[in-house]
Amino acid sequence: MGSLAGKTLFITGASRGIGRAIALRAARDGANVAIIGKTAEPHGRLPGTIHSVAQEVEAAGGKALAVQADIRDGDAVVQAVAATVDRFGGLDILVNNASAISLTGTLETPLKRFDLMMGVNARGTFACAQACVPHLRCAANPHILTLAPPPSLNPRWFKDHLAYTLAKMGMSFCTLGLAEEFRDDGIAVNALWPRTLIDTAALRLLGVGGQGARKPEIVADAAHAILTRDARSTIGRFFIDEEALSEEGVTDLSGYAVTPGAPLVTDLFLEA
Repeated sequence: MGSLAGKTLFITGASRGIGRAIALRAARDGANVAIIGKTAEPHGRLPGTIHSVAQEVEAAGGKALAVQADIRDGDAVVQAVAATVDRFGGLDILVNNASAISLTGTLETPLKRFDLMMGVNARGTFACAQACVPHLRCAANPHILTLAPPPSLNPRWFKDHLAYTLAKMGMSFCTLGLAEEFRDDGIAVNALWPRTLIDTAALRLLGVGGQGARKPEIVADAAHAILTRDARSTIGRFFIDEEALSEEGVTDLSGYAVTPGAPLVTDLFLEA
């Protein structure tokens, strides 16, 4: 695989879970990482803050910038991007990882929760891309990678959690549109989604994850494999983590299992 040494990444939702794992994987190459998130102080139920991850990035060999920002706030996004460019001299990669989730039906989803998911997932993805693209146009190998599933109109995914599916598919359709809009600029706009559930603190709060899941590192390694590819040859794809790794010759995924040998649970929006 290639290297992210000297590259500058802007990662949303990077205070824990998959975002943290992607940040640490880039740090091991010697990358510059802007860690964007709302959690600046320890959370009662969720581990990690932007500052704790910044310390981990530095310890892993990278350079870190912790920025507290709510990506629903367009001005805050613009300021976070400006701080990143000011600190590191440019921007090479945007990782849209931040996401809000509520697996509830229509009658059980308060509009406040609906607005949160649409604001973070769809609007946040759009806002971050809008703020980052002018800088990415100046990069040698620019990438936008969004943690979103392949677009789907299968009613089964809308039936049980309509609001979340709308918000998540919003991220997918942003990927689809951005890829074509900025193709001639040579910006690689792609999406990445795990084949199985990923063991994160957020999913554990929902009662899922654990032994039927894989560790966040599989998504981080898949992201690394995508982000080190030539941008102009990698546009508009919806990668599945294990497929992205397989294309790099990585086929033994047993080390990523939370519980070796346990049956794995297929993630949402994918056929079993």
